[in-house]
Amino acid sequence: MLKSRQIAIRPFFLAFFLAGLVCMPSILFAQVGPVFEDGEAQVVPAFEDKDSWIREELWVETEFDSDGDGKLDRMHVAVVRQAQTESEGLKVPTVYGSSPYYAGTAESGLYYFWDVQQELGAESPERVHPKQPQLRLRPGISNGYIDTWLPRGFAVVHSSSPGTGLSEGCPTVGGINESLAPKAVVDWLNGRAKGYTSVDGDEEVAASWSTGKVGMTGTSYNGTLPLAAATTGVEGLEAIIPVAPNTSYYHYYRSNGLVRSPGGYLGEDIDVLYDFIHSRDSDKRSYCDQHVRDTEMVEGMDRETGDYNDFWAGRDYLNVIDNVKAATLMAHAFNDWNVMPEHSFRITEALKARGVPVQMYYHQGGHGGPPPLERMNRWFTRYLYGIENGVENDPKAWIVREGEDRQKPTPYADYPNPQAESVPVYLKAAEVKEGGYNGVGGLSITPQPNQGTAGLIDNVSFDGKSLAKAEWTQHRLLYVTPELQEDVHLSGEATITVKVAANKEAMNLSVWLVALPWTEGRRRSTGGVITRGWADPQNQESISKSDPLVPGEFYELTFKLQPDDQVIPAGEQIGLMIFSSDKEFTLWPEPGTGMTVDLGATSLSLPVVGGMPALQEAFGNEAQ
Repeated sequence: MLKSRQIAIRPFFLAFFLAGLVCMPSILFAQVGPVFEDGEAQVVPAFEDKDSWIREELWVETEFDSDGDGKLDRMHVAVVRQAQTESEGLKVPTVYGSSPYYAGTAESGLYYFWDVQQELGAESPERVHPKQPQLRLRPGISNGYIDTWLPRGFAVVHSSSPGTGLSEGCPTVGGINESLAPKAVVDWLNGRAKGYTSVDGDEEVAASWSTGKVGMTGTSYNGTLPLAAATTGVEGLEAIIPVAPNTSYYHYYRSNGLVRSPGGYLGEDIDVLYDFIHSRDSDKRSYCDQHVRDTEMVEGMDRETGDYNDFWAGRDYLNVIDNVKAATLMAHAFNDWNVMPEHSFRITEALKARGVPVQMYYHQGGHGGPPPLERMNRWFTRYLYGIENGVENDPKAWIVREGEDRQKPTPYADYPNPQAESVPVYLKAAEVKEGGYNGVGGLSITPQPNQGTAGLIDNVSFDGKSLAKAEWTQHRLLYVTPELQEDVHLSGEATITVKVAANKEAMNLSVWLVALPWTEGRRRSTGGVITRGWADPQNQESISKSDPLVPGEFYELTFKLQPDDQVIPAGEQIGLMIFSSDKEFTLWPEPGTGMTVDLGATSLSLPVVGGMPALQEAFGNEAQ
């Protein structure tokens, strides 16, 4: 009985099913694809199945031969993409990261750094080179970005830089091959370059799943390479999100003619970084060491004078900024004393002037720290998928205020704050005790022409924090504002003009802007430091040319301190500290060099939101 009933009703269900095929093909056979809500790519459940992800490794052929073997170098590349790019012919854009670090690095002990205990202008002692690092090879090169972007409808690609991991070539630390290597990968994703299944084989691999739209991101060196690729003008690189990028190796290892280490890496120079990243395991290592490190770098980096030259110019991305078309979401920290905030600032200012889409995310912490995922998602969704989400009309600057959550930045029309104006402040002489012990002088918004001179004795034994907290010392000059009656919002670059003399032919010049009393804590991650700057008085006319100082003769220098955006609260004081050798950053000459500053000819320009009226209000009755 049951069987006959089933037979009787089967034609009805068959007819209903066939009607459904005609009426609802989009439901039954719809291709899985990306989903967008509120201008952002959403996680698609069908893309979350990690077991179904397609992983492949290949070598992309570049347009250069940097290891001198007569063959074009090939870069090691790893791809992770959705199963639907194979089974359903889905085409997706790519989030791409490149790095010299993925396969491992050399030891980083100070044993391999330059010895900073030397006289200025003298030949540096030889340093020891580390052994070849042991390669840390892992499937797929790196797992970065995959869990974030693949479920949202992006493929993820990684590559190792020239001379690192399984990539051919030589590391050049900012040389042209480090720009052309990621360019080749973008070209491969667009069908313009060849990929192979092996480093020396001829079996080709095509990116048939790629839309050709590429976005790059990364932090530090990994954040430098997106900008490096963008300076080639490569078609298909639509957007970049560099985080704390090094945009000029001169500005990383020098300041206004002065030999200066990046914060936390005292004694590092460009050849040290070369040794650190050179992980290629082949007989080409000796060629790279000889031609890149021992010839090009040793001859070009010039640790004796610190001057800017053709070697450094070739590693300054501002010099090729006209080629950049990729929409740029820049991220940096105002208290990053490794890759300092000037690196991002100089590039965003240049891109804005050229009409390239730019947004900035800044926080108050140290090195690294990407923008919130929401901001990154809106950026890649707009420029890689072409979704009109209006991101180009969003505020241009997103700044994390002091002590706030990095995921909740405050929006501003731009950076520097459009309401910021340069306000000059002037030095009032401090009391000096017998023996040359300097007290604390004042800062005024009224010119102070007859303040005479003040002197100090260089002694690198005392670090900047100790000098800023000292009530009396021979080793720094310190000038402070009245106790602030209102908050002061600084936004942009402070500039100092200083007239200075030395009793020797060379000296270090260091300048800190500090908030006092000195406090440690979350609100200000580097204690009382607001910003810093360094210069070589021998380069008073040009960073490309240094001349020995005439002892006793005064020289006038004007230079900028690191960009900042900080609110100095009421109840604190802003202090200008001038000293010579900076224990954390400069070379360490023998103590004893004398510095004299002409106080009446020295001034500081502060970028104050609200300009002079705001500073007058903050100074209160002591404004004059």
